Amino acid sequence: MKKTKLIYEGKAKKLHETEDPDLLVVEFKDDMASLDGRKKGVIKNKGIVNSKISTYIFNFLDSYHIPSHFEKSLSDREILVKRLEMVPIEVIVRNIATGSLCDKYGCKEGDSLQYPIIEFYLKNDKLNDPMMNEYHAAAFGLATPEEMRTIVRFATKVNAILKSFFIRRKVRLVDFKLEFGRFKGQLYLGDEISPDTCRFWDLETGEQLDKDRFRKDMGRVEEAYQEMLRRVLNL
Repeated sequence: MKKTKLIYEGKAKKLHETEDPDLLVVEFKDDMASLDGRKKGVIKNKGIVNSKISTYIFNFLDSYHIPSHFEKSLSDREILVKRLEMVPIEVIVRNIATGSLCDKYGCKEGDSLQYPIIEFYLKNDKLNDPMMNEYHAAAFGLATPEEMRTIVRFATKVNAILKSFFIRRKVRLVDFKLEFGRFKGQLYLGDEISPDTCRFWDLETGEQLDKDRFRKDMGRVEEAYQEMLRRVLNL
């Protein structure tokens, strides 16, 4: 599929139009950013790792009838996807207490939650991505109540599938971010699923195998990403 025009470049990905108006090419970058872009770096081959992990997981979720924008892999760094009209809401699913959850609610770091928590955040960097709920989504015309129910249903199912998937690979799925969009009137899972968008902890040692290693200056970021790729692919 031939790329025709770069239409977006973000912190971690580029989006290119193609000869088909319904399809885009996603190019994964090695750039790393956190703290709302105040901290930046480059991690060797991160884009390759995230592309391969996302490809594998989107295909795996498809076997469980989770509709996603993923069409096929084009190269080590590029995937072909449906051109979604994105819902400007980040969906966070939490299984283990950590990060902002502990800061806000005083829970103990590392505690398993009795029930997964699903949170919604408005995707707006200028407003620092404020937390919201389904009533905000409806009131501001971001998503209908029916769409929000579908998003919750998909997020809950994805969480159950991936928790089991990663446990078999000796990894705890601590929390993760999902994004959704519309394509021809239907909702699809979009964006990526990778160490950039998930928190992964080794099941036995608790070692962090995700973007937190960069956020917290823990070192060995490239090695952690490569280890997650190895485990996802069961190598």
